[in-house]
Amino acid sequence: MDITKKIHPGQGEEIPQKEIQASPRTQSRRVALQALYQWQLNAEEPALIVKQFNEAGLLNGIDLPLFNDLVSQVVNQAEALDGLISPFLDRSIVRIDPVEKTIMRIGAYELQAKPEIPYKVIINECVELTKRFGAEESHKYVNGILDKLAQQIRTLEIQG
Repeated sequence: MDITKKIHPGQGEEIPQKEIQASPRTQSRRVALQALYQWQLNAEEPALIVKQFNEAGLLNGIDLPLFNDLVSQVVNQAEALDGLISPFLDRSIVRIDPVEKTIMRIGAYELQAKPEIPYKVIINECVELTKRFGAEESHKYVNGILDKLAQQIRTLEIQG
């Protein structure tokens, strides 16, 4: 008996997944990723994007100083951050998916500018962003690149 004849679209049971409430810092990274992605694709002024996000209520309940820092510094340092990431890539930075590139820029920025945040936390946050917003299985690639970068930037922390 062919079981596929008994399956009809729309008759399956949907299993709702309860999402755990993200911390304000995690939520800041998510919204910063979205703002930076928009900046990268549309070349809009970051201040205009932040204004749009504020008017849409996307900045409510987040760690606003972290969000502002990530958006402004990743925009200002994009070329330098790409330079940090590029030696570990298996292809040109221009061939990296825009979502993954933005996440790696966020991770590279935090690894170099936020020594108070443990490198494992930074990498984990970026991996989770990639799982949520990136292509399937791309989190493994992002994890590998940021881990290699962390070994270069956070040598003392990793050895200690």
